[in-house]
Amino acid sequence: MSTTKEYLKQLEDEAIYILRETAAQFEKPALLFSGGKDSIVLVHLALKAFRPGKFPFPLVHIDTGHNFPEAIAFRDYLVNQIGEKLIVGSVEDSIRKYNLKETPGRFPSRNALQTYTLLDVIQENEFDACIGGARRDEEKARAKERIFSVRDDFGQWDPKLQRPELWDILNGKIQKGHNVRVFPISNWTELDVWNYIQQEGIELPELYFAHHRECIVHQDKLVATSEFIQPLPTDTVAVEKVRYRTVGDMTCTAAVPSDAETIQDIIDDIIRTRISERGQTRLDDQLSEAAMEDRKKQGYF
Repeated sequence: MSTTKEYLKQLEDEAIYILRETAAQFEKPALLFSGGKDSIVLVHLALKAFRPGKFPFPLVHIDTGHNFPEAIAFRDYLVNQIGEKLIVGSVEDSIRKYNLKETPGRFPSRNALQTYTLLDVIQENEFDACIGGARRDEEKARAKERIFSVRDDFGQWDPKLQRPELWDILNGKIQKGHNVRVFPISNWTELDVWNYIQQEGIELPELYFAHHRECIVHQDKLVATSEFIQPLPTDTVAVEKVRYRTVGDMTCTAAVPSDAETIQDIIDDIIRTRISERGQTRLDDQLSEAAMEDRKKQGYF
């Protein structure tokens, strides 16, 4: 077995162990699924962990209403393929229910608003653990979290109150009203994810691969035109060959110029780059150094 295969096997074994521990330690877990590459890998790992049986948890998608159509189409395709339960929470409904406002500006983000929808879904379904595809290499705040990350009665996270996880021992004991966010691929990098996708032959939405798209050039970033983002007379608009490194909302996720049409091409791209995927593509994380941490403290995943 090659060194890369051995390493990926170690990561896979750890993630499967975490998924099985979650199923064993919690009464009502859920797996958060966005239609992005990391959550698709999580579903693949769950298939390995629990087949031929059914998943011991539903898939949950927090639908912002600003999703890429390709991601939604792939979500529905994959759920149909595996025959598992999908619960969809609507941010649009939360906006009406709580009279919420999007962040002001040209490229509005609904990331902070997802918190209301997520916490409602958790409460309505009495979930005590939510599994997600966050990785420590993505962003500084995510690097602070443990595999089992505890949230209080209000869904809030305190970075100063983190449990030790020595010798891979995971403590799922929580107080009534608390819940846990679980990160089975926390120790993976973006490159690990793509190497694993290639090794396992995992299907992905087409927007991850190079394609031509009409984009607005905004502060050296390429933002696709859509029903949510229309060009102004002063904008520079061009049809560019691009791909997406991460799948967020269409309103706050930039594309990257790329000719990568295969997974190996993408792996080569990642090896050459020196910018993180969120740093290169997410407009909403440019607000401040602590943008992500501030949202997480309020209950964001």
